[in-house]
Formats: sequence, C-alpha cells, structure tokens
Amino acid sequence: VQLQASGGGLVQAGASLRLSCSASGRTFSSYNLGWFRQAPGKEREFVAGVSYSGSITTYADSVKGRFTISRDNSKNSVYLQMNSLKPEDTAVYYCAARSGSFQVTTTMSVGGYNYWGQGTLVTVSS
Repeated sequence: VQLQASGGGLVQAGASLRLSCSASGRTFSSYNLGWFRQAPGKEREFVAGVSYSGSITTYADSVKGRFTISRDNSKNSVYLQMNSLKPEDTAVYYCAARSGSFQVTTTMSVGGYNYWGQGTLVTVSS
C-alpha cells in the first residue's frame, strides 16, 4: 500500500489542524494505521493508532485529549485532528500502515509498520 500525507502547515499555539493520509490499494480496510512524528534532532515517536475496523484507537500520553485519529475505509483515508496545538507538537508527521491483528504494543512501535508515507510538516509557533 502507498501512503501520502497532507494537511501540515504553520499555525499558532492553540490552533487546530487536520492531517489526512490517503492510501492506494484495495486492501486498505485490512490495515491497522498509525500516525508518528519526528521533531528535529529527535527520534520518530508514536502519536496515535487505529485498528483496521476503526473500533480501537490508542494515543501517546502527550496528545491524549487533544488529538483524534479516525479513518474512512470507503475513502481509503486516515485522519489526525489536532486541537490545542503546542510548540512542542512541531514535527514532521508520518502516517503508517501495518497488517495483522491490532496490538497496542506493536501499534506504538516504529518497527511494527510495513508501509510509510512521506510526511507532512507541522510547525506551531508560540
């Protein structure tokens, strides 16, 4: 599956952004999906994940209550609604897909994903 993320930009602290990730392939609904981010000089980190059915979601503690992941299998898309953005949310955001059963530990691991999008930059100014 090929993934393409979009929706990044420059916003002020407290603003909202919605990232989108579109995917090719007819088996999109069989993939668990995740959003990760990588700030300059830092390792890539987990942000949010959603099961293939959309019924299970999980979040990093740093974004819980502010970010919402969702998916629309009819549109082969996954979204990340980001509210109350903070300067520390500044990063390149990546969407990723993995096959298999939904397991929280694997979902939160960079190494657990088979496919990655190219990333979209989110910059939050103070």
